[in-house]
Amino acid sequence: MPPPAPAQPAPPGAKPPKRKITDSIAVRYVVAVLGAWCAEGATYPFDLTKTRLQIQSEVATAKHGYKLEKKGMIKTAIGIAQKEGVLKLWGGMIPMLQRHVLYAGSRLVTYEQFRNHFKDEKGKISLGMATVGGVVSGAFAQFISNPADLVKVQMQAEGRRILQGKPPRFSNCRKCYRMLYAESGFFGFWRGAVPNMQRAALVTIGDVTAYDYSKRLLMRKFDLKDGPLLHGASASMAGFVAAILATPADVLKTRLMNQPVGPDGRGLTYSGMLDCLRQSVRNEGLFALYKGFVPLWIRLGPWALVNWLAFENIMKAIGGKAF
Repeated sequence: MPPPAPAQPAPPGAKPPKRKITDSIAVRYVVAVLGAWCAEGATYPFDLTKTRLQIQSEVATAKHGYKLEKKGMIKTAIGIAQKEGVLKLWGGMIPMLQRHVLYAGSRLVTYEQFRNHFKDEKGKISLGMATVGGVVSGAFAQFISNPADLVKVQMQAEGRRILQGKPPRFSNCRKCYRMLYAESGFFGFWRGAVPNMQRAALVTIGDVTAYDYSKRLLMRKFDLKDGPLLHGASASMAGFVAAILATPADVLKTRLMNQPVGPDGRGLTYSGMLDCLRQSVRNEGLFALYKGFVPLWIRLGPWALVNWLAFENIMKAIGGKAF
């Protein structure tokens, strides 16, 4: 059999081949959102438990009538299920899904565009530039999705307020949006945005950059094929890195978002991120910044695993390219 004829170079002025629609930015954006939704459905109770752990022994809130508690992750989760109902473990899920419509899609496509711009002639990008890409894409995605994240934290914390004798403030997601707007106006939806953007940047370094870098490293060093084993190993590494980097910023953003506000829309407990950091460390010690680490790690590991398996398999099913 004669060897196949070599490919002929494209004539001058010829148009490049059209991209498949399955590899378009819009399709990858939608698939990223779907992957995040799958991950949230599987791991959301850990996020709610983590939020409760971060605020239950918050010393600075005692002056507003909150009782301090000392419970671990398991007791906190069981207590929520027993006192508020099992479904309360998914309280705040609606705004979380709303958040990912903006966050998950914009984060992934922004990172991919950054990676495509800075990769070398071999298609590789340095770890330093990949890290910068993670910071930029994570911070940007969180900034535009902060209002939904604020509502999620408020809904997650509402059950604890009621158990401590506080009157209920809202009954659903829509009313929570209206309450926050009445309290602080439009720009009040960006309360806690700075530590939240910092957290998102750090999580993205772990969840996206570490996944991307680990995946290509394992393919290169161990000759792993692009399949479930590679995706699972890379996602596990990504979740651990994300939890280590993100927990301190996550604690600060949760406390800033959950604090009561005065008539002027300003927080009554903390004047800002640095004040929250100072009070938390002074009142509770340095390890206060790692409250909720275990459920956050338990959440981010499986979250990354489900998210990336869903994304990669959906893209494969529709004929698109892997991440």
